[in-house]
This record gives sequence, structure tokens and C-alpha cells, in this order.
Amino acid sequence: MNTLTTTPLAPLLQRLFDEAEASSPLASPALATLSPAEQARLMTSRTDYPDFYGRLKDFPLAVSRETGRLLYMLARSCRAQAIVEFGTSFGISTLHLAAALRDNGGGRLITSEFEPSKVARARDHLTAGGLIDLVEIREGDALRTLGRDLPEAVDLLLLDGAKALYPEILALVEARLKPGALIVADNAGDSPDYLAHVRSPAGGYLSVPFGGDVELSMRVG
Repeated sequence: MNTLTTTPLAPLLQRLFDEAEASSPLASPALATLSPAEQARLMTSRTDYPDFYGRLKDFPLAVSRETGRLLYMLARSCRAQAIVEFGTSFGISTLHLAAALRDNGGGRLITSEFEPSKVARARDHLTAGGLIDLVEIREGDALRTLGRDLPEAVDLLLLDGAKALYPEILALVEARLKPGALIVADNAGDSPDYLAHVRSPAGGYLSVPFGGDVELSMRVG
């Protein structure tokens, strides 16, 4: 038995995944006026991404069930005690990572979300799951909120926010990543500059695509 598969977290995650699967952000009326090309441009733009994600503030931009389990397994297997997450949304990925911290004996998870309504929902879900004591949610621009007061040694970094910012968020945390630290980037195909960095022999990482559009990297330099 573990935190992930028992009450109160297991039924909470089941409900949240069901709700996420029933409310695809692609069906949002706020996106209906945008062509697919314009959606792609806004999502990957370094300056215009707030417009795209602001249109989706009522939608859970959640990891898949499989990616959630992967996050839990990776955090458990590396015995993570310090985790940084970029992109909280409704807190589904956060719940998986915090559950791993609980089952590892404790720790600290710092996560960042710029949409206030999503921060409130994530906090409610973490409270309902009995994990809020392990999580610090930093509201605002992650380039600022994750640029200060990070743990000296970070065991795992999850990138699941605005894809255009993946390289810059990694740069903020990079000096704190201990050798062997894991970096999980969801929808990494939408951030070619990030992929080029972690896949470069000179970048200081070993990196492989994993489970569809997830890129799994390990800090070796």
C-alpha cells in the first residue's frame, strides 16, 4: 500500500482525471476564434503565451494518467526529497509528486502557477489529498518565482508549463540540480530549443524521449 493508491488520494485522482478527460481544452470557446496555426504560435511564443494559457484558465491542463504514475515512480526510485515543478494547473501532477515525497519520508515540493484561480483549485486539491504540508505553491511569473529561494540540491524537475519557457526555467534551476537529478518535460516536442539543449552531448545531460511526448533527462555534468 502507498499514498498514491489509497484514500484519500486515489479517489481524488480518479475524479480529477475523469473531469480532465471530459473537458478538453481544445473544445474551449476561447480558442474557437483562433486558427490551429495561431494557437500553435501563441502556445510557443516567448512573449504571447500568456494570451494562450489565459484563455484556458478554466481547464485542467493535466498530465496523462500514465505520466502521473511515471512521475510518482521516478520520484520514489530516486528517493527525492526536493522537487521543483513548473506549471501547477489544477495540481494533478503536483499530487503525484507530493505523494512520492510522503512515501519517501517527507521533503519539499516547490511549484509555480501564474493563474490565481488555478492556484486556488490546486491548493484545495492538495488539502483534500492530505499533501498540502509538503507543497509550496508560488503564484506568478515562474521566471521570477523560481528564480529565488530554491533548495541547495534538487532531485527532480518537472517542466509542464508554457513550452516557450522550458529552456529558461531549466537555466534557473540548473545550478541546483544534483548529479543524477531527473528532469521530466511534458509535451517537449513543442520546445525545440529545450530538446536541442538536453540532447546535446555538451549540455551535461543524458536524454531520451519517453512515453509519447515526454522527454526524460538526467543531469550528468
